[in-house]
Amino acid sequence: MEQNKAMKIMEQGHGCSESVLLAVSQEFGIENEIIPKIASCFAGGIGNSGSVCGAVTGAVMAIGLIVKEGDSMDDYLKKLSLAQEFRQRFEDEMKTINCHELTGADLTTPEGIDEFMKSDIPQKVCFPAVGTAFNIVMDILKKP
Repeated sequence: MEQNKAMKIMEQGHGCSESVLLAVSQEFGIENEIIPKIASCFAGGIGNSGSVCGAVTGAVMAIGLIVKEGDSMDDYLKKLSLAQEFRQRFEDEMKTINCHELTGADLTTPEGIDEFMKSDIPQKVCFPAVGTAFNIVMDILKKP
């Protein structure tokens, strides 16, 4: 996979959720110091619990930030359907949305985190997950 904006941001030291949300925000001209902070605790599958992949949560937050809500329940449900579409497409490509299933890492202990950081998992799994999430969410957000 060719490196995209989210992957470059991740290389600068941001977590998966921060990287996707920052990259999408920048693509839409939104700059705010709150953006990486609001996404920071989603890394490692929500606070290193191994739950929903941070790249997924970052992309879903981006949909919430970018897509305008109308005045009706139908408009709101349409926005939610975009998040559903994202989740399904990500899962189709990556086979799961669960961080632990993607990485095989136990991030709930200091030893597990240390082992993860010394491994090639971030490069082989997390960077591609961030790139995939960014590409899918941008495709969804740029639809007419």
